[in-house]
Amino acid sequence: MRPQVSNVAIDCTDLDAMIGFWGALLEMKVTYRDENWVDLEAVSEGGPVLSFQLVPESKQFKNRVHLDLGVPDIHAAGERARELGATPEEEPMRNPDASFRVWLDP
Repeated sequence: MRPQVSNVAIDCTDLDAMIGFWGALLEMKVTYRDENWVDLEAVSEGGPVLSFQLVPESKQFKNRVHLDLGVPDIHAAGERARELGATPEEEPMRNPDASFRVWLDP
């Protein structure tokens, strides 16, 4: 039997900031919350739930997990992310197959 990914869990030091940003950006509602854990809706039909876990320590090194989001308009999506508190890490990168920009969440 093949295991299925049920959650993508992200450690954070501020649950409210993370769910405020990601919930608004992805237009996803909170489906579960306790003092140390929050689940947003599944990222797609039958897909994993996006979860945030409260941890006491701040990030020490490079993230090993990130979310790649597909958008129809990279500039409009970037402006929406900026309005919600994200900051661009660098200028947009382009290759023959895709155009993307790295943004840092709050």
